[in-house]
Amino acid sequence: MQNSDFSFHLLKWYQDHKRQMPWRGEPDPYKIWISEIMLQQTRVDQATPYFRNFISLFPTVYDLANADQQEVLKAWEGLGYYSRARNLHAAAKMVVQEYDEKLPESYDEIIKLKGVGPYTAAAVTSIAFNKPNAVVDGNVIRVLTRYFGIEDDTRSTKTLNKVQEFASTLIDEHQPGDFNQALMELGSEVCTPANPDCTNCPVQGGCIASKIAKTDVIPYKSPAKKKPHHTIGVGIIERKDGKLLIALRPENAMLGGLWEFPGGKQKEDEPIQKTVERELKEELGVEVKAYKELMSLKHTYSHFSITMHAWFCTLITGTPKPKESQEVRWVTREELEQYPFPRANKVLTEKLIKES
Repeated sequence: MQNSDFSFHLLKWYQDHKRQMPWRGEPDPYKIWISEIMLQQTRVDQATPYFRNFISLFPTVYDLANADQQEVLKAWEGLGYYSRARNLHAAAKMVVQEYDEKLPESYDEIIKLKGVGPYTAAAVTSIAFNKPNAVVDGNVIRVLTRYFGIEDDTRSTKTLNKVQEFASTLIDEHQPGDFNQALMELGSEVCTPANPDCTNCPVQGGCIASKIAKTDVIPYKSPAKKKPHHTIGVGIIERKDGKLLIALRPENAMLGGLWEFPGGKQKEDEPIQKTVERELKEELGVEVKAYKELMSLKHTYSHFSITMHAWFCTLITGTPKPKESQEVRWVTREELEQYPFPRANKVLTEKLIKES
């Protein structure tokens, strides 16, 4: 199959089978940019309601640039990978200040924006500005390694560069945005990781993996390193007036700009109750008594997983100070809803509000 045939069959299939998405066919580059940032680490079905809410709150890049970061993080709450939201906010300020509120059209300019890497730069410039920049994501890697019979490790930079070269050779210069979306759509809907629907693939005729019956082993990805697991103890200090203490994570830390109940990692052979009391002394400079567990929960991040134990605490001596956070604040249970929390802490706040 010639390159032009690949593009022809792919685009024809896309016109007949593309899914409806709120950003698809959108003429506003700002909205395309927002959708691509959200889709970096998030499935379409999960991103869709967040996209609609985000655009309703910040309909233009000016609105986003002038919003308070806490508002932006609250709108992102539950979507994960919060550095995306912080970078998006910073990039919006840059677009307003340096690009006259217009998203830059060239790849070399747009990639200067915070949070915009090669994939996002190619996606936005091709979809919003019709530039022939080929995208490479997990779906594209799967389609092209199978199509060209690439059996090398896809964790390898050399392999990824090879896929990028093929994608750049194949892209339709007249409809680059549709081509990129079609290739990703094909990987998502037909050329799936397990049991690909080869009989309904528009480019099956040229697919090497299909011809040699190797779609079950291509693409090859070497095993990932085992993720470490941490046991975390957090304290919920409740005053006599019913207010609870929350802390603001440092801007430059993981989950920076979000609020949490203070705490930290359990030491070896340390009872979790003692972990909570020790961590609160280190983080807040206070003596507390952890007297009752509210709940425990498991959560997985990109590079590690945790089991979090949340304990109610009584303040014995001292005044809480933000020794390891930006700020500490006393709030009512009802006010917890106003603050952006990481997902694991959000589960705690919902339980606390429900029981208030």
